[in-house]
Amino acid sequence: MEPVCATRYGTVRGRRSADGIASFLGIPYAAPPFGPLRFAPPAPPRAWSGTRDATAHGPTPPKAPYAPPFDTLIPEAAIPGEDCLNLNVWTPDPGPGARLPVMVWLHGGAFSNGAGSASGYDGSAFARDGVVFVSLNYRLGTDGFLHLEGAPDNRGLLDQIAALEWVRDNIAGFGGDPGRVTLFGESAGAMSIGVLLADERARGLFRRAVLQSGAAHHFLRPESARAISAHLAGKLAVRPTAEAFAAVPLDRLLAAQAELRGEITARPDPALWGEALLNAMPFEPVTDGPAPPGPDCGVDLLIGSNREEYRLFLVPTGRLGLLPEAKLRAAAAAYGLDPDQALPVYRDARPEAVPGEVFDALTTDWYFRVPAIRLAEAVPGSYLYEFAQRSTAFGGQLGACHGGELPYVFDRLDDPAYAPVAGEDPPQAVADAMHGAWVAFAATGDPGWAAYGPERRATMVFGGGRPGVAEDLRAAERELWEGVR
Repeated sequence: MEPVCATRYGTVRGRRSADGIASFLGIPYAAPPFGPLRFAPPAPPRAWSGTRDATAHGPTPPKAPYAPPFDTLIPEAAIPGEDCLNLNVWTPDPGPGARLPVMVWLHGGAFSNGAGSASGYDGSAFARDGVVFVSLNYRLGTDGFLHLEGAPDNRGLLDQIAALEWVRDNIAGFGGDPGRVTLFGESAGAMSIGVLLADERARGLFRRAVLQSGAAHHFLRPESARAISAHLAGKLAVRPTAEAFAAVPLDRLLAAQAELRGEITARPDPALWGEALLNAMPFEPVTDGPAPPGPDCGVDLLIGSNREEYRLFLVPTGRLGLLPEAKLRAAAAAYGLDPDQALPVYRDARPEAVPGEVFDALTTDWYFRVPAIRLAEAVPGSYLYEFAQRSTAFGGQLGACHGGELPYVFDRLDDPAYAPVAGEDPPQAVADAMHGAWVAFAATGDPGWAAYGPERRATMVFGGGRPGVAEDLRAAERELWEGVR
């Protein structure tokens, strides 16, 4: 018999797998964000009568495809339709009474791409291990994050909050405990969590959080957001208002926003891009800077990054071996370091490295590792990790790159969508360790190693040549960023 669960808006019928896991797909948590609701805060979904079929993923928010070569490397899903603010639930025990820990997933994609329905984000392994797992879609790009007159900022974050409110109000009916919600995400998903930690509207909606390759250091200040929206409006020959953008045909709008990231590189003008000049993300949360969370934030944190994050952007494009020394020095200076002081420190640990390899280490620290450390320092009792399992893809050059941890966290090493990045024969032991740590953290708040602190700076290393807990990992490189980032 197929499982049926009740929500505040109506009942849903899902599907049960051969191993007993129940899944409910495409459940709306907010109304379709089109027509009069375009660029508006999320509104409640319309209730339905009867039992709604929830056996297929729902529509995904509008987005342009990834540019080559990333369109063949990164798991993506695109399903047409307006009812795109929906979520998916996997549970081992549907129905009230089980009170299992809940994990809610925020996908990455530079705030412009991604979908909760990508096959790589299937929650079966979490449900198998006693967790009620939820993935969701939120508005992206212009609709989700562009600053527009006449519209609230951060509409994509408002969608995430609405989904968390749905979880609070409905997840008990799927076997979950609304008091034990762990919010976790990667890249833009983790950066979203970094902002939500300081947002009063999200307070109390999640008890724990896992931030994978993203923390609270990536956002646009209002003046930068206004400059970017003015630039995009100029490309489209419209005013930077919600009303004017709503009248632009969607295919034209998506094509224009897809061009923005390339324009940042082609026209590196701070007056045009503000903070986005350094991270090449024209769509980001708009804020004066989220207040750093402290011990009273009420959320247990597991935070980390991958050892060679930026190789994802250097190796498939062929830039790793071509990047000149001048570009490396300019990047160090742009990040606030003295190239003459900082680059020898990075080279000490990499004596044979070409400039592109040093650039990867430097940019990985600026973009991902140091923000993770700063967040762990701000919230005592946080846990820190590093993913170090190198991929065999691209002749082994891809390394432990951005997104490389995902098939291990989801325990989906056999998913073909992950193969281009994971490479051949990814080790199941690393997946067992990472996935198990995430489940333990969601259930108990303890992933299985010592918390990060100024005395030991304990960091769990997953994979690589020397897995286990390291103390003050790459200390000399970390110290370069004191007072800088």
